[in-house]
Amino acid sequence: MSSESGIYDLFVVGGGVNGAGIARDATGRGLSVLLCEKDDLAQGTSSRSGKLVHGGLRYLEYYEFRLVREALIEREVLLRSAPHIIWPMRFVLPHNPEDRPAWLVRLGLFLYDHLGGRKRLPGTRTLNLAQAPEGAPLKPQYRKAFEYSDCWVDDARLVLLNALDAHSRGATVKTRTACSSIRRTGDLWTIEMTDTVTGAKSEAKARCVVNTAGPWVNDIIGRVAGLNSSRSVRLVKGSHIVVPKFWEGRQAYLVQNPDKRVIFINPYQNDLALIGTTDIPYEGRPEDVTADGNEIAYLIKSVNRYFKQQLTEADIVHSFSGVRPLYDDNAANPSAVTRDYIFEVDAGDGQAPLLSVFGGKITTFRKLSDHALERLKPFFPKMGPAWTGSATLPGGDMRDADFDQFLGDIKVRYPWLPADLAKHYARLYGTRLHALVGKATGIDDLGIAFTPLFREREAQFLMETEWAQTANDILERRTKHGLHMTPVQRQAFVAWYDDHSEAA
Repeated sequence: MSSESGIYDLFVVGGGVNGAGIARDATGRGLSVLLCEKDDLAQGTSSRSGKLVHGGLRYLEYYEFRLVREALIEREVLLRSAPHIIWPMRFVLPHNPEDRPAWLVRLGLFLYDHLGGRKRLPGTRTLNLAQAPEGAPLKPQYRKAFEYSDCWVDDARLVLLNALDAHSRGATVKTRTACSSIRRTGDLWTIEMTDTVTGAKSEAKARCVVNTAGPWVNDIIGRVAGLNSSRSVRLVKGSHIVVPKFWEGRQAYLVQNPDKRVIFINPYQNDLALIGTTDIPYEGRPEDVTADGNEIAYLIKSVNRYFKQQLTEADIVHSFSGVRPLYDDNAANPSAVTRDYIFEVDAGDGQAPLLSVFGGKITTFRKLSDHALERLKPFFPKMGPAWTGSATLPGGDMRDADFDQFLGDIKVRYPWLPADLAKHYARLYGTRLHALVGKATGIDDLGIAFTPLFREREAQFLMETEWAQTANDILERRTKHGLHMTPVQRQAFVAWYDDHSEAA
């Protein structure tokens, strides 16, 4: 099952988490894969999430028990596979008797603790907010809270790691390459691709097309492939704001609203807080999505309902918005639209198959990939078995998946590396840190310092190994350095990048 003949087994459209996950899984099963993404990897929905690997506590209210169970199981699988970019987080849910009754919250958390066979994460506990330090930033009328576990994830890096693993196993990955046409020619697909930077055209052939285009999934089926589908995605906009962190401790908060929505308030990038999300029906171009004034006001009001410190728009240092391509199940309430996923396989009369993915969430991407490959097994009977459940992602091969122990080893091995920089490298790159540091024996060997945590060598490493083709690829998705740079620092880095990308 190789592409030596110029024919790939799978052509994957879309470089988000589902496309990268399927490419990785398929390559590991012995299939030849070509993945193309019209922008940067994770540039769309997959880098604009709430940055959580979670079961979806609120989905229990919509009886999504299968999805929640799968997500809870995956939570621990992913935690083992990438402990550098995924780690446990405790969430404090202040009880507000005006919203959900305490018995309902307790029941939901009991199911949450037991539905997925939790092994590694601590269970729920009840907090007396008058005595617990977690109650300090909250208004005094909130006297009781429930604390439970979920996990944090660097969503954009999760996509990158899947693409890197696929590439290391033989997959071809093309970024800034649009799929402009796919047409069946007997038992093969003929694919035309367009370089979105140069306009150059290229062609490939594949035995199967996997459509993981997210918000553009129906566009690929209709305009690009010239086919029809009875299924569609429903676009729902979710917006977040970033403000300076305004409480002590590592815990996150989950607050309820009178409209039954819940808002996450999470520690972010050490000294910031990430607040979201909204659920707004969206009908515009996915590329044009932004957080509007009403959404920002809604998020601020949600926080101010619970916390002593009152936020204003002036506190916002950054905002972003993403379009969730949810499977359209005709639910009237956007919050009730299923977060589950379904597949559609168009194989004609024994013709080359097109598998399209509708819906899904970042937590279940690995299981989605597994199920997608199982759907394709009749077309590739010689493909290997499922394998990703016990595998690590690049950089995640730490002893006992223990990040703190790994960080301690790094400090011993590189005593000249400042502690905060060592932690930054370890968090983003895990054991790939050794390749980044290379032959450096002192801090000056890492090159120009754009900020205390951002040096020239890291930028070079990302350009060389992670398909970074613009300054923003590095500042916004490969890292979050852009959040911590002054305009002058950012301008200096962009100038450096322009000089070095031209030289390359």
